[in-house]
Amino acid sequence: MAAIEIGETAGETLELFKALLRIDTTNPPGNERPAAELLARLFEREGIEHTLVESAPTRASIVARLRGTGDHGPLLLNGHLDVVPVDRESWSCDPFAAHEADGFVWGRGAIDMKNMVAMSAMTLVALKRSGIRLTRDLIFAGVADEEAGSNHGALYLVQQHPELVRAEYVLNEVGGHTLHMGASRFYPVQVSEKGICWFELVATGDPGHGSMPHSNNAVVKLSRAIQALGDTRLPQRVTPVVDRFLRTLARGAPFPQSKIMPLMLEPRLAGFLLDTLERQNPDQARGINAMLRNTVSPTILRAGRKVNVIPSEARAELDGRVMPGTSVGEFLAEVQEVIGRDLRLNVLEQHDGTVFRTDSPLYDAIVKSIDRHDPGGTVVPYMIPGFTDSFAYARLGATCYGFSPVRLPPELNFTRMYHGHDERIPIDGFVWGFGVLSELVREFCSAG
Repeated sequence: MAAIEIGETAGETLELFKALLRIDTTNPPGNERPAAELLARLFEREGIEHTLVESAPTRASIVARLRGTGDHGPLLLNGHLDVVPVDRESWSCDPFAAHEADGFVWGRGAIDMKNMVAMSAMTLVALKRSGIRLTRDLIFAGVADEEAGSNHGALYLVQQHPELVRAEYVLNEVGGHTLHMGASRFYPVQVSEKGICWFELVATGDPGHGSMPHSNNAVVKLSRAIQALGDTRLPQRVTPVVDRFLRTLARGAPFPQSKIMPLMLEPRLAGFLLDTLERQNPDQARGINAMLRNTVSPTILRAGRKVNVIPSEARAELDGRVMPGTSVGEFLAEVQEVIGRDLRLNVLEQHDGTVFRTDSPLYDAIVKSIDRHDPGGTVVPYMIPGFTDSFAYARLGATCYGFSPVRLPPELNFTRMYHGHDERIPIDGFVWGFGVLSELVREFCSAG
């Protein structure tokens, strides 16, 4: 069997990655078409079948395919082309220059997730060049609009062009990164994600002159509701995935984390322990809290048009994240238990959370791959508090895993890179990830 020469393609993969970072695909507005066209030119040169799909002007996705014998179902490698906005004044460098310094590539999308886009696209190229006989189709999807809900990207493909992206398995983002716990190294694989319930709260009251305060002020009523949500943790709901994740990490964590993590699964103790951890390690506390319950974050406020007029209405938009297995109705009932029933509540957008099985040939292959490339590293399934394009592909029956491998040093906080200032990725960790991904895909797609 022909082998992929990782060394020969790693440099090309790094250059493709930097070229993608230099294309500003900030969403909104998105404008992913230049990035999709860059990938289309690559596939055209390599003789790889591909299709460019535009859901709206400039909102382009690209799907490429290497055809196999069809003995097994397709594997889809997914990566979104859009990125979140940046506060340029808070960056140490131009976020769209793909700047190299200190062994890192810096740029918006370095972790989320143009690294996976470049690695996946070049995995197809490497396989095509090798001439390896595939027993299943290998599909690549570089999609638009994940950062705003996937409506112009993965969800559009699933609804309008399912024949392009129907697959047995999907490899996607938010997994495969090194998680250091003391001397132990873990590699989380996302097998579950929360659903969303983005909703609006509307408070009404009496209008009036700003010089004469009164008790029925819509802004005050809305503010009290938001404050109540900010001060309250919703009821704890532990899923089997989160239970396994925390108990596995505890076995490799140093004291006192090794004792504290399992106790956080107990509702009567979790609140006190999270409060304590918040003072010591706020990033870790927020992450664990979000895995244990439904959450609500106010994000947008609207009220009034003149400073001297008390408005009759005040509105807030809130980002609700809902645990898998919990209905939107149950979630909204939790919210109303906190804020009461004086405010109107309108659901803006929602979809359910997902859970994918871990007793599959692909999950087993991921475990073996990490064991080869980082002996002593432990693969652990986990749930992310956000969502990815996986919820869309799940509607076609795919089993989806978050596995975008990158080796990270202990001092680099993975979660802070997501949507954060100075997003960056270590070059050696990126090259390592490409080797892991391409070898995993080659073996999984050519197995008898």
